[in-house]
Amino acid sequence: MYHFGVSTVVEAQHDALTRFGYALSDSTRTQVLVRLRHGGAYPADLAEAIGVSRQTLSNHLACLRGCGLVVAVPEGRRSRYELANSRIGHALDDLLGLVLALDDPCCAEEAGDGSH
Repeated sequence: MYHFGVSTVVEAQHDALTRFGYALSDSTRTQVLVRLRHGGAYPADLAEAIGVSRQTLSNHLACLRGCGLVVAVPEGRRSRYELANSRIGHALDDLLGLVLALDDPCCAEEAGDGSH
């Protein structure tokens, strides 16, 4: 029974990380998440800031909602989007810090010379 419980937890963690990874696998979705770290925004403003059409942004917001990463907050006739949980913003900050720490310029040069 214990083994089954651990397996279920591991599967749930895997699924959560897969959803997060999928969300980050697209540049537009990544830009949306990074911008929403600093607070909510309206779709039209996000589309303009990112440089995509409103329809394209709408599709990406639907994906991010489906992944459980953003929520739409109704405000009159409009909706403002924000991160579904403040911990998502902290996780993005931590991940960005890690990626920047690992982004060693010497490694980029080595990768570009075809030696890997």
